[in-house]
This record gives sequence, C-alpha cells and structure tokens, in this order.
Amino acid sequence: MTDGITTRYGRIIIDEEVAATIAGIAATECYGVVGMASRRIKDGIAELLGRENLARGVKVTFDDGQAIITVNIVVGYGIRISEVAHNVMHKVKYMVENLTGLRVARVKINVQGVKVNGGA
Repeated sequence: MTDGITTRYGRIIIDEEVAATIAGIAATECYGVVGMASRRIKDGIAELLGRENLARGVKVTFDDGQAIITVNIVVGYGIRISEVAHNVMHKVKYMVENLTGLRVARVKINVQGVKVNGGA
C-alpha cells in the first residue's frame, strides 16, 4: 500500500491494483504491444491476458513514496522491441502520474514473448 498523498483536505490512499490497472491499459494502447503477459511461477509459462486481467501483468511496489512499476508484455513479430519498450515506459509513467498523482520512480519492462500473426 502506498504512503498516500496528503492534501489540505485530507489524505488520499491509492491501492496498487488501481495503479496496476492504469499501467496495463496504458501499455496495451502502445503500438507494437500485442497484449499483457502473466508469468505463472509454477510452470514458467507466459500466458496472454485478456482485457479484464490487465493488472495481473503489472506489479506495483512503493519505495520512499514513489511507485516502481514492472510491466510484462508480449510484442508483435517484426517490430523493434527496444522502441516498443521505450514507448511503454514513457506512456505508463505519464498516465499513472497524471491520473493518480503518484510519483513514478521507475518503469521496468519485461518482454515475455513475441507473437507472430497467424495469417496466410
């Protein structure tokens, strides 16, 4: 749980799940991101998450009142992974800071896979 944001009217506490959902939505809106991935520790298989489970592909922790966000993504084949990761980092940081007021110290990107289109 975050330390919260103190205003002159009181204290606002934003749960990690809220920041994770915002980060997941922001990441999936970036060009080249096919979807979010959740790594199941049990068997080491990365699974593609549906739109309703975006927060499962994101981990949010707090250190000294600042958020550290880790995003697990799957990118499309043929797209420069470094550019996609760079865009996701910037968009996630921007959206979380602007929508919640939290300070984001770092955004870490884990590319869990590359998806090839199954067309003919």
